[in-house]
Amino acid sequence: MAFVKDMLRMWAHSWKRFISIAMITLLGVAVLTGIYAGCRDAFRSTDRFFDAQGLHDVQVLSTAGLSNGDIAALRKVNGVAKVQAERSQEVTFDLDGRKSATMQEIGTNGIDQPYLQEGRMPKKAGEIAVTRKFIRDSGKRIGSRLTVTPESASSDTSDTNDTNGADGTNETNGTDEAPSFPTKLTIVGVVLDPQNLSNPDGYSAMTSFRSTATTDYTFFAPSDGVTGTLYTSATLLVKGAAAESTFDESYENTVKQVTDRIDGTVKTDRQKARRQELLDAGNKKIADARAEADKKFADAQSQIDANRQQFNQQVDQIVSMQAGAAAAGAAANGANAGAAAAAGATTPQLDETTRETMRETIIAASLELTQAKQQLDQAQSQLNEQKASTEQTLKTKENELKTSIPQVRWYVQDRQSLGGFSALKSDLDSIQSLGNAFPIVFLLVAVMMSLTAMARMVEEDRSLIGTYVGLGYGRLAVASRYLLFALLACLIGGGLGLIAGFLGIPAFLLVVLQGMYVMPGLRLEYDWLYGSLGIALFVVGVLAATIYACVQEMRQTPASLLRPKAPRAGSRILLERIRPVWNRMGFLSKVTARNIFRFKSRLIMTVGGVAGCTALIVCGLAINDTVADLGIKQYRDIYQYDLMVVSDDSDASAMRTKVASDGRVTSSLDVRIESGDLTVAGSGDGDSGKAGSSGSESIQLVAVPEKHLSDLGEMVTLQPVSSGILGTSGVGKTGSLKLDDDGVIVAQSAASALGVKAGSKVRLTNGDGVQATAKVSAVNRNLIGSDVYVSETYYAKLFDSKDAKNTKNSKSSEDSEALTWNAMLAKLSGSDTSQTDYAESLEEGSSVMKAVSCAHMADSFKFDLMGAVVALIVALAGGLALVVLFTLANTNVSERVREMATLKVLGFFDREVHHYVNREMMILTVMGVILGLPLGRLVGGMLTMALNMPSLYFEVEVKPLSYVIAAVATMAFALLVQLFVNPVLDRIDPISSLKSVE
Repeated sequence: MAFVKDMLRMWAHSWKRFISIAMITLLGVAVLTGIYAGCRDAFRSTDRFFDAQGLHDVQVLSTAGLSNGDIAALRKVNGVAKVQAERSQEVTFDLDGRKSATMQEIGTNGIDQPYLQEGRMPKKAGEIAVTRKFIRDSGKRIGSRLTVTPESASSDTSDTNDTNGADGTNETNGTDEAPSFPTKLTIVGVVLDPQNLSNPDGYSAMTSFRSTATTDYTFFAPSDGVTGTLYTSATLLVKGAAAESTFDESYENTVKQVTDRIDGTVKTDRQKARRQELLDAGNKKIADARAEADKKFADAQSQIDANRQQFNQQVDQIVSMQAGAAAAGAAANGANAGAAAAAGATTPQLDETTRETMRETIIAASLELTQAKQQLDQAQSQLNEQKASTEQTLKTKENELKTSIPQVRWYVQDRQSLGGFSALKSDLDSIQSLGNAFPIVFLLVAVMMSLTAMARMVEEDRSLIGTYVGLGYGRLAVASRYLLFALLACLIGGGLGLIAGFLGIPAFLLVVLQGMYVMPGLRLEYDWLYGSLGIALFVVGVLAATIYACVQEMRQTPASLLRPKAPRAGSRILLERIRPVWNRMGFLSKVTARNIFRFKSRLIMTVGGVAGCTALIVCGLAINDTVADLGIKQYRDIYQYDLMVVSDDSDASAMRTKVASDGRVTSSLDVRIESGDLTVAGSGDGDSGKAGSSGSESIQLVAVPEKHLSDLGEMVTLQPVSSGILGTSGVGKTGSLKLDDDGVIVAQSAASALGVKAGSKVRLTNGDGVQATAKVSAVNRNLIGSDVYVSETYYAKLFDSKDAKNTKNSKSSEDSEALTWNAMLAKLSGSDTSQTDYAESLEEGSSVMKAVSCAHMADSFKFDLMGAVVALIVALAGGLALVVLFTLANTNVSERVREMATLKVLGFFDREVHHYVNREMMILTVMGVILGLPLGRLVGGMLTMALNMPSLYFEVEVKPLSYVIAAVATMAFALLVQLFVNPVLDRIDPISSLKSVE
């Protein structure tokens, strides 16, 4: 009992060490669990939302549309739980200029169901539900009416990169009709599209740009009123996938088994079957056309034959009359009247030659009969010509049918192909990578500080330990005094850290995340396993340091422990050998120098701890500086143009005329801009088009006219880059990069995320959904957005292949030589404000779809998520620095109580004692700051390498002011700690402190 009371008394006396260990553990556990928990809560809530709304696991698209046979084949695939055939159509409407939308049928099989936010779901024809983005942009509300115009009779699946096989199909198969939706619409609800959780008022709305190939909005309509038997896509749910987290590798493996089965046999068979269906439908149409033509020709021939028969009968009647009259005249001149009577009673018999001669004579003598015969002959001739022409046309169509119908291609995609899904996953993964890196530093500092504190604590109780051991207490029992002390501090600090880690930090992060994404049903959850392991990690580290400190002391005999520890032997320091400096130093300065360098462990611990904290602060500020400069570097340095104007293809000429007539442009470059995707070619087979496990990147495909390839460098800074180390990249000379016909130039932001480099093979998807494998000729410096530059010739080579023809919106061979230049990059005159106002005025015109001012983008670019994480990191690093300095300062004082007492006996005033002690700490702090500043730059570079976020590349930038802030903050913490340490120095009693320990 006395042992326990003494132990508790010792704990109470060491309350400062207890608080230090608890605070370090609190910060470490909070960092370890906080960012992880925030991302985990977002992952789980999103996964629950996806499962509730039935977000598809697999989506199948086809260049020829999907038939009922295709849907039936997909239902038979092993592992498929549900299949939903979907229909959609692209429409346009007037909303401060021409806007486009995708009319999407709400599936009846529970897949890809929109989430109702306001109003009700549409139930009958003409009712639609719209997204909040449309409500914000249009100013409309529930109950408002809208009239839309179908872009074409073909189906459209721009939201899923479908190629439009309906056009080609409708030409050859009358039974497959493209989807058609009502055009007079009424808004009855506001919904959230599960395929895109982006917050329309958040970061993505400010910086994203949709070009011509992607519709501006999505409207959801019920099946009522939708016509058409051809499906634009098929969405699938996989058995067992809902039980897995959609962001885990186990989910990807489950889905991949099904996609592999579809790719293996079903896709190939159905591609052939679908093409054969189109061929059979084409042949049937030709056969039907031939049968219909034959029937028409037969009817026409019958009519001509009937008319000719009537004509011949009329002529024969005249011939008979004339022959009879001639015979009667001959009989009247004879002698026998009876013979004459008999001759008049019978028609004379004429041979065929005589009869034909008479017919011709009669026809020739009558103008009316001559014209009638000519009309009959002309009708017969025309009929014969029509029959020959029709037969030739049908034979030509039969010969052209096989070449006119392209090979059918299926594209099997998983959730990674959804831009909204991949963006959310990448954002959270990148932030979580920071949460995995920073706790390592906190753990190392915690172990170092615990070793320092507990070693001093054990050393102070040296004689007491010897006494207990001498009295027969076991070394384990004696060590338990300190182990339990450290354990209790870790548990209390860890418990508080769990509260901060699973409640405080996640709540802070989720507020920022909800500004970027809409995540219904978001809630904070506790992870018992991870939380327990987090505490256990710090408990093990701190206890290991405590055990080491105890072993170092307790391996001695009780007799040795009962005697005072021998003073450290004096030794020269390096500075003493530099005589010119040493001889000019004062006495107290020499004492300070000796104290700093003689106690190596204290030097290492203090400098290392301060350097680590300073490095964390610099690292956080480095990320902040990097993000803050992204907009300026991209829109003022890389983009040399001032304005990007985009129009619909049909309005391209009017757009250029409008911009030219305004007189604001000093120079310009016409280009074609499309939204597409870039996938590493090795992530899938050559024809599948299926996104691999590495994911894909949404890109802005920029085609440049062949005659103006050299002008691209005047609008965009072309600098080749190569991968560097520690967050750096090698940047080539400006202007040394040229666009040619041998490959595409990929933006650094996309290349970094996908591991693409010069010479790589990538799969590009253009705005029409056509895919092609391209060579990367170079990687261009680019920080925001994922631009891919391609020459006009190389674009035609990639996308105007035989398989690409007759697909959705693809150009025919006659039109493929000239692209429609639907965008313009221009340099403007005037101030930034006037350029911004001009871009806004252009958007009001009907011929302009989008006008982007680089000046406005540079000033308005923000990244709230990263800014919030940086603020959190800096705050935690500052707290750690304060705790570290407090621990080291108190340890330093406790080690030198007799020294401080001696100084007081020698006549030092309290202020001089303060200066004597604090000067050493300030010097050690300065040394730690000097080491921590470059270390922070190093760590910052390493961390930014892990931040592979969609359409963003973090080019590490640390401003001089950030180094100053980090140094000043650390020194300020050191000065703050002095305010706590000085009273401790004042309370040192020289008499009691100098008493002999004997």
